[in-house]
Amino acid sequence: MIAFVFPGQGSQFSGMGKDLADNFTCAKQVFEEASDALGFDLAKLCFAGSEDELKLTANTQPAILTASIAALRVIEQETDLSPSYTAGHSLGEFSALVCAGALTFADAVQIVRRRGTFMQAAVPVGVGAMAAIMGVERESLEALCRQAAQGEVVAPANFNSPGQIVIAGHATAVNRAMDLAKAAGAKRALPLPVSAPFHSALMDPAAKRLEEVLTEVTINAFTCPVVGNVEAKAYNTEAQVKPLLVRQVCAPVRWDESVAEMARLGVDSFVEIGPGKVLSGLVKRIAKGTRTQQVDSVATLQKLVN
Repeated sequence: MIAFVFPGQGSQFSGMGKDLADNFTCAKQVFEEASDALGFDLAKLCFAGSEDELKLTANTQPAILTASIAALRVIEQETDLSPSYTAGHSLGEFSALVCAGALTFADAVQIVRRRGTFMQAAVPVGVGAMAAIMGVERESLEALCRQAAQGEVVAPANFNSPGQIVIAGHATAVNRAMDLAKAAGAKRALPLPVSAPFHSALMDPAAKRLEEVLTEVTINAFTCPVVGNVEAKAYNTEAQVKPLLVRQVCAPVRWDESVAEMARLGVDSFVEIGPGKVLSGLVKRIAKGTRTQQVDSVATLQKLVN
């Protein structure tokens, strides 16, 4: 049983998607559709944008989504693979919903452009922060965050894999939590180069604005279930989509539980679709013994086909 999984922010790089767009008309058309929907040349941003341009959240989100869906369309055209389940890390859940047919690509790329803008605007630059904590168990880290908060916000934001948890909140509280984690024996506590404290309570203004945007969007029937970040459970009804996407903005990404749930449901092969190999590495640590492959270029596509 196969699951298609889609990356989130942090996997972007200049040149992503170019190889596939140069070699497959269906991939090129995805970039053209994105540019038409957004009103600017997204292909140019993905293929030749600077690291600083691509790091801006309002650019990152549509760029990764588009590169991911371009790779998906090539897989759909060139192979007979179809997923039993699909999932994505944070932003990647939108790619998963496009893959499952619940969102049109044109709608999704416009939503995530606005989502990125809302998330960036929710907290002034420098006020919020995120950090990766290695080697501290979930319950212990949650307790350390409560201790570090001191009236501010800091809490787990991404449960990525056993022993790798990302925290987010006010920068001062995140720094206190990092110090406490190190004192408690954390292997590493690293600040992350992000522009906002994603998946924390500080994102509430962005969640409210996203909710307004989603009222205008039509949700379609699913072709396969999506395993969502918020509940780490499979969902496949139209009524669930908007509430889960709104909650996802502030709720932690339960990626470790999502992968474990897919394995429990019978998935033994994961195909990561889009830039980077972050999710493949996490899957190997969470669901040992499953097969992982990654597709974001002609060379990686050929490995998949063979």
